[in-house]
Amino acid sequence: MQTYKYSTVLTIAGSDSSGCAGIQADLKTFAALGCFGTSAITAVTAQNTLGVTAIHPIPSALVQSQMIAVIEDMRPSAIKIGMIPDLEQVEVIAAVLKLYKGIPIILDPVLRSSSGENLITGPAVEAMKKYLFPLVSLITPNIDEAFVFSGSVIKSLKGLRAVADQIARSNGVAVLLKGGHLTGAERYNVYADSTGQEQVYTYPYIASRNTRGTGCTLSSAIAAYLARGNSLTDAISLAGEYVNIAIKEGCNVRTGKGNGPLNHFFKPRKLARIESLKDQSYY
Repeated sequence: MQTYKYSTVLTIAGSDSSGCAGIQADLKTFAALGCFGTSAITAVTAQNTLGVTAIHPIPSALVQSQMIAVIEDMRPSAIKIGMIPDLEQVEVIAAVLKLYKGIPIILDPVLRSSSGENLITGPAVEAMKKYLFPLVSLITPNIDEAFVFSGSVIKSLKGLRAVADQIARSNGVAVLLKGGHLTGAERYNVYADSTGQEQVYTYPYIASRNTRGTGCTLSSAIAAYLARGNSLTDAISLAGEYVNIAIKEGCNVRTGKGNGPLNHFFKPRKLARIESLKDQSYY
């Protein structure tokens, strides 16, 4: 009897007690896209749709143990990294990842929550650039995070393109710069890599208060599509479509008093086996 392996993804990120972002959003995304989700929790947070009220980092040794336990036994097909609260965790996570070559890694460099709370210490930001950027397949900063990495203020698509290229070339890393915080009838994400390749992804603006966890969901969706066998460019495109529809399908739902979550399960998929064919667009 032939046996199979599920398309498995590991998320290394913080827990969100509201379920809107962080580990919880990651696992929902993996499940919705037909992947088996595993996790290594970096911090426990107290938060809801109004904001973050407390953060408790997990000891780095336990983060290391979680990662090794999952990777040694279940060998994920892709890894997503989210919130890393301190310098020691950055160094430990990088050291573990160096032991396991060949797994695509998506880094969402979460520096602040959607409501503006700092989620990482200053030294950890520089360590992230030094130790993690060389290991990952893609980073997915938003405009505020891009300012920390580049020092440049972004106000337009032209600015998005210039800063994405700047970050990619200066750090030798592929970048998907998210422009969701810009104004106008359309929203843009810009892909750039250190060789000068560029791709602009355009989406219609959807008026919704329920956008908490959008960045977590996008990076997790990219990882999920990679785990399903898609190329990086296809995974980025498919993930963008998924997030756009998830925002649209969740815009009329009221969850909490503030910014609620996306609708991750608008069209859930069966668990994919590792031999699955490449995905097609939702449209």
